[in-house]
Amino acid sequence: MSDSNQTHFGFKTVKENEKASKVGQVFHSVAQKYDLMNDVMSAGLHRTWKRFAIEVSGVKAGDKVLDVAGGSGDLSRLFNKKVGPTGQVILTDINASMLAVGRDRLIDDGAAVPALQCDAEKLPFPDNHFDCVIVAFGLRNMTHKDKALAEMRRVLKTGGRLLVLEFSKVWKPLAPIYDAYSFKLLPIMGKLFAKDADSYQYLAESIRMHPDQETLRQMMLDAGLAKVDYYNLAAGVVALHKGWKV
Repeated sequence: MSDSNQTHFGFKTVKENEKASKVGQVFHSVAQKYDLMNDVMSAGLHRTWKRFAIEVSGVKAGDKVLDVAGGSGDLSRLFNKKVGPTGQVILTDINASMLAVGRDRLIDDGAAVPALQCDAEKLPFPDNHFDCVIVAFGLRNMTHKDKALAEMRRVLKTGGRLLVLEFSKVWKPLAPIYDAYSFKLLPIMGKLFAKDADSYQYLAESIRMHPDQETLRQMMLDAGLAKVDYYNLAAGVVALHKGWKV
């Protein structure tokens, strides 16, 4: 694709070749307060959603797991306990600041999890390598979601699972309350707790621009995954999609 192609950065339209650096600036800014803000924004529910994803994944001792855009390492720590000493978890993120937070936390936890900076659209792993790949709250920030999904499928073994945990389309009767929370309260909390209202304004906007549950399901099917289904969590505020490589 040429650099003249356009994409979304929140509600703004930007050149495709500019999006990654703009998203990078957001996450460099919020990295140190990312987990605190997740707790504040979701009232701690993001931890429950992540534990649910672990259970749905079907990961067992000895499995190989790739945590894409895994940032602060929450899921990598949980998966590492699941796979045990005979398995392997690899944490990746395109953002060096987020990856450093996750890597340091894993080291402090005594977890032998490699942390690798890489782009989800160009994963540096062989075909048919992982039993499970997960991307949590990262897909909506990617420029070419279709490429990223195809790459995640490529590195899965036959019979492997891709899980996408992401903000989604909320149940319609709750939409006005959710909008008021997202666009009024969220930037205020960002300013209060992270000294960064603009980044949290972008995060709220990026959620609205992300495909809804059925659209993402179709994107996963188009990327070559099979038996794609999803679970709505918190009335659709978040959805967990799961697809198989067959």
